[in-house]
Amino acid sequence: MNTAKSQQLFGKAKELIPGGVNSPVRAFGAVGGQPFFVERAQGPWIIDVDGNRYIDYVCSWGPGILGHAHPRVIEAVKKVCEKGLTFGAPTAGEVELAELICTCVPHIETVRLVSSGTEAVMSAVRVARGYTGRDKIIKFEGNYHGHSDGLLVKAGSGLMTQSVPDSAGVPAGYAASTLTAVYNDEESVRRLMEENRGQVAAIVVEPVAANMGVVPPKKGFLEFLRQITEENGTLLIFDEVITGFRLALGGAAEYTGVHADLHTFGKIVGGGMPLAAYGGRRDIMSCVAPLGGVYQAGTLSGNPVAVTAGITTLKILMEDTGIYERIDRRATKLEAAFKEKGLIVNRAGSLLSAFFMSAGRCVANYEDACRCDRGAFADYFNRMLERGIYVAPSQFEAMFVSDAHSDELIDRTCRAIKESVE
Repeated sequence: MNTAKSQQLFGKAKELIPGGVNSPVRAFGAVGGQPFFVERAQGPWIIDVDGNRYIDYVCSWGPGILGHAHPRVIEAVKKVCEKGLTFGAPTAGEVELAELICTCVPHIETVRLVSSGTEAVMSAVRVARGYTGRDKIIKFEGNYHGHSDGLLVKAGSGLMTQSVPDSAGVPAGYAASTLTAVYNDEESVRRLMEENRGQVAAIVVEPVAANMGVVPPKKGFLEFLRQITEENGTLLIFDEVITGFRLALGGAAEYTGVHADLHTFGKIVGGGMPLAAYGGRRDIMSCVAPLGGVYQAGTLSGNPVAVTAGITTLKILMEDTGIYERIDRRATKLEAAFKEKGLIVNRAGSLLSAFFMSAGRCVANYEDACRCDRGAFADYFNRMLERGIYVAPSQFEAMFVSDAHSDELIDRTCRAIKESVE
């Protein structure tokens, strides 16, 4: 496989951009080698600058539920671009997208549009603190909520009440108000709530974790979080930057039957453009300026181009009710292929991860995920790439199935899995 142009670009990029990439996982650091540089993408395919074509299961890390460059989305975006790219003033599209989000997730009453998932979660946490008048939050080890200072925390032990930052440049004071529990472990949450009674503004959680590999909630875990937050006057925040409109049209609330006080959305809600949102109960969201004292603003919030891509994508998902059945069924085929090779597989709808570890184990939290064989994963990744299949270059990322992945391509991928896993 010829990668000369990508190698040349990466060499130049390393001189101009930290590590040569604008997001760390793109550097292929966990799998060896160098990243390819993309020229274009269409449907299930991604094509690099050297002309190599790959079946894409990264899907831009989640937004591509319809596949790349869906004709209706592209047509709508081209049309709105002719009117101007950004205005810094309200547009009708913002109202329409907010209405669509509230229609898809009925218990959400009001929504604020922002530009990234990091911004959405950061803002939702600020709203929770403003609404409750409390400072502390509880998050879960292995749940990623963006790169804002207060959420870049790794506890080591989920029961530690004094956290340390997981990134240089984060003041310890930010981390001190972030408590870290163990995902799927009710006792770790209960203990933190008891030790910090009356001080916890919110519990923020990925309702289906997808940043330590896919790790679904154990039966009753989300229901427990709903109950303990209600008992303690604490808000429950679902970080649905990945799961929103992916697991179901109504997101995690529809998929699990549990709804939160605040939800954050990204990726699919922007239809592939930089857009995110947070929303929830009207009384809580009324704390946000200009109605309340919680300040949040953004020059490009509700950008008309991104809003149009989001509107068009959500309308397609609403009109074609068979999409979720199709992508779930195809993901089930991939799951079976991995299991046939003896791997541990976690799947939630069209999200899945294969963990390279001994048979008979399970992955229910971050500590479990860390036991996997990363070297074996790297070997598998490179063998798949050689066969023209692009999966996430990290053991701890999800595999995304889109509606553009035909049954024929899924079957081809299953054969490649069986050839690539030793």
